Amino acid sequence: MDKHVSVLLEETIEGLNIKSDGIYIDCTLGYGGHSKKILEKLSTGHLYGFDQDLNAISASNELLKKVSNNYTLIHSNFRNLKEKLSEQGIDKVDGIIFDLGVSSPQIDEASRGFSYMKDARLDMRMDQDGKLSAYEVVNNYSEDELIRIFRLYGEEKHARRIAKNIILNRNIEPINTTLELVKIIDEVIPYKDKRHTHPAKKVFQAIRIEVNKELDVLQDALYQSLELLNIEGRLCVITFHSLEDRICKKIFNEVSKEDPLIKGMPNMDKDLLPDFKVITNNAIKPTITEINNNSRSASALLRIIERIK
Repeated sequence: MDKHVSVLLEETIEGLNIKSDGIYIDCTLGYGGHSKKILEKLSTGHLYGFDQDLNAISASNELLKKVSNNYTLIHSNFRNLKEKLSEQGIDKVDGIIFDLGVSSPQIDEASRGFSYMKDARLDMRMDQDGKLSAYEVVNNYSEDELIRIFRLYGEEKHARRIAKNIILNRNIEPINTTLELVKIIDEVIPYKDKRHTHPAKKVFQAIRIEVNKELDVLQDALYQSLELLNIEGRLCVITFHSLEDRICKKIFNEVSKEDPLIKGMPNMDKDLLPDFKVITNNAIKPTITEINNNSRSASALLRIIERIK
């Protein structure tokens, strides 16, 4: 298994503005890269790590226990953030991080079915106990449903012809594997549109988002996170495609917006100010060095917001 490299690691840790006695949440524990850095900065503080992948929890536990015991790992989707923290007696925290990329080991482990480069059963479930898999989406969704998710979640301009070819093929026999699906997609994508990027990339992204309900879950979890923050607490979100970034940017702007009728007035009553301040007016991007060292970081964007009252 390839070693997972955490994206925008230093920038995120700096953005969290960690207090040694604070409570911090890693909503996307993965293989522990960000959590390890947070834990190293805590003395009496505590870290809570969420992941719905038991392999990730096991691997992170091995890494983190070498640093300290000031952590708790929670096997759950971050949609359950407030509920699971409440069970731990936590209702306010000092910092939260989301790293929304699929972790490298999940992609590299062929059997998980995330990769369009390796043959595997169509799966793509982050939570291996989840009911819906890529197989059900590809073989059971109607043509209109397939077109909708390919356009909405993949921004795929050839959504209609790909969906038609999927229906055509699955009417003969079920589509079972990733490479079977790749071949079906490849057959209908014009050559000029697959010279610079893999023809299946957008469709695989769309199916993965649908299987894991990623955008609905993200929006819900971001609102929960903002409610949990203490004053001076920060939320750091790393996104990897425009749909995630759009949701994050919209919510950040919404909660930090000043009333236009009083904006810029001198000696403004603090009670009239918004509860949050956006720290990153423009999203932070990886350096050229980081992209050269880890090509998967190329599309990453980091946005940070702080509770100010």
